[in-house]
Amino acid sequence: MTRADTARSDAQAAARAAVDTRRCTELAVAMVQCDTRNPPGNESSAVGVLTDVLCGLGARTEVFEPAPGRISVLGTIGDGCQPVLLINGHVDVVAVEEADWTLPPFGGVLRDGRLYGRGACDMKGGIAAALEAVRACQDAGVDLRCDLAFHLVADEETGGRWGTSALLKAGRIRADAAIVPEPSELAVGVAERGALLAEVTVSGRAAHGSDPAAGHSAIADAARLVQAVHLADFGTAPHPLLGSPTCNVGTISGGTMPNIVASSAKLRLDRRVLPGCTEQQAVAELEAVLDRAGTDIDRRLEVLAFIEGSEVDPGHPFVRAVRDATDDGAGPAPVRGLHLGTDARFLRNRLDIPAVIYGPGSMTVAHTADEYVPVPDLTVAARTFAAVYAGYGR
Repeated sequence: MTRADTARSDAQAAARAAVDTRRCTELAVAMVQCDTRNPPGNESSAVGVLTDVLCGLGARTEVFEPAPGRISVLGTIGDGCQPVLLINGHVDVVAVEEADWTLPPFGGVLRDGRLYGRGACDMKGGIAAALEAVRACQDAGVDLRCDLAFHLVADEETGGRWGTSALLKAGRIRADAAIVPEPSELAVGVAERGALLAEVTVSGRAAHGSDPAAGHSAIADAARLVQAVHLADFGTAPHPLLGSPTCNVGTISGGTMPNIVASSAKLRLDRRVLPGCTEQQAVAELEAVLDRAGTDIDRRLEVLAFIEGSEVDPGHPFVRAVRDATDDGAGPAPVRGLHLGTDARFLRNRLDIPAVIYGPGSMTVAHTADEYVPVPDLTVAARTFAAVYAGYGR
């Protein structure tokens, strides 16, 4: 090991040791207590907390507001002359059905080693850990060899139009590498599936319910389409981390009364795709599978949204660096794929920035009632972030 390697290792160890669990948890609690539900998009309620923390870390801060109330907080630490490490995290959270919760969804309740609340896992806990890691580096006296950029963004939960996508279109994203602290169970996410959300409208011919053969049931045809697409084989070779594409019909509606043959029906479906699949390809493959149900079906497909899949080479030096930073003596964390999409896709696909997903908590409890993040996970994640910051750069 060279003298430089030894100095880097010592800096990482010092930064890791300076992480303060109480401080990190208190920040996560404060963030959870900000009601940032999207829709409607209340990200502005978190601006004060985030700005105060970033300013306390010596960051230059800015509020980015591409639409009224849709606010992202940007913070930069460093002199602008070093490699830029970007932390991209979303502050919006999904809706809450309060009757399903046993604890206040925005109470930030600590119980039995867990922090409960909407967004605790997805992904305010990850943001808190990433910010705590900066404090730890400063407390340890580590002289960072990189600039840190924090993009704490709006609107990820509904596609990113007013968050990371808006920053991208405004030319505001510049980085040499990035971490998105979504919940990954402390594994290093390097690949994620995309999604085609579509509506299929089926047309039939109404008739009296007593003589169904006199009409043509759109519901019966819709049922054939459901059978065709559910768990369909799209002819794509499995991805080593993401498996095969999938398709699920999430909603179905149609008809007007039980004694009338249905003249129309609608299906809304979610087709998950692999990295590299374009919207045109995803639609063409879906149409081919729908055709298997019968070309006699009168149907029309409308794309509601398309989210690209994305990935970074598991062997990329930055991926290795993050994995090495997770090693607390038990070996580096494994790489994994995510079956859902994140804002990392904008960084990987549009800007060719090597971006990894790494954060506390599990997606299995994200978006659920009594969402939580384990407090020990916050600590482990913060220590990893601190080690990454202390080791990244020239």
